[in-house]
Amino acid sequence: MGREFLTIYWREMIRFVRFKGQFFAALVQPALWLLLFGIAMTSNFNNDLLQTPTVPGVMSVEYLTFMAAGVMAMTALFTCLFGGMGLLFDKNWGIMKEMLASPMPSYHIQIGVGLGGVTKSFIQVGLIMVFGLVLGVEFFSGFSAWETIIAILGIFAFVMVFAAGFIFLSSGLAMRVESMESVQAMMTLLTLPLMFSSNALYSTSSFPSWLQAISSVNPLTYLVNGIRYFALGNEFTAMGTHYEYTGGDIILSFIVLLVFAGLTFVFAWRAFRTAKVT
Repeated sequence: MGREFLTIYWREMIRFVRFKGQFFAALVQPALWLLLFGIAMTSNFNNDLLQTPTVPGVMSVEYLTFMAAGVMAMTALFTCLFGGMGLLFDKNWGIMKEMLASPMPSYHIQIGVGLGGVTKSFIQVGLIMVFGLVLGVEFFSGFSAWETIIAILGIFAFVMVFAAGFIFLSSGLAMRVESMESVQAMMTLLTLPLMFSSNALYSTSSFPSWLQAISSVNPLTYLVNGIRYFALGNEFTAMGTHYEYTGGDIILSFIVLLVFAGLTFVFAWRAFRTAKVT
């Protein structure tokens, strides 16, 4: 395999840094979510749950800690779901035509764009993690230094597969449509259902059965499971709900994300091969 994808990757990162407004928003928006929404909701939920009985011997976490994992996951979702929009500019300005006409295989483009989306997600998730710890998020409580390192690597492994899946989906959609408005409409249409049908901000145990079924096929749910397992441990309570994860649950979550990333890679690959560019 050649290294042409590294050129595409480097181009994506240069674009990310040089577009100052996008760069600033990408770094600040997740922190504002955690600071404003997280703090405000934490004060309300904590007051309401003072009378909620806890499970003896099981760690109880505040809502800020609970939702911090969800904010990390949603940040990766938003970053990568809109990450393929740059390809539409390349199509409209003739750059994509030159790349597809080059000796470089077309899948190198999607791999380079995918690596760029994963790297951006790493940067944002890492910043949220640090900012959350400053605000009082109780990640890695009681972990040794070695366990913390393993936990962080586990979180990034889940983020990597999830981000790759959605950047491939976004890239494939960008190659199939002709206007920026169409891409934005599709991304907006996907964002809210994915966010509110997952366990990012609240427990899904009280969902009606049809919404639980949707949550069970939502990739965001499986990313949040992985983040909470590595950041909080295999057992804790939050918002009056007892959470318990087994190793099998986490392996299944990772496999689901791998399958999702594989399917979206094929979708993007076919979109690049059949794309009509001018």
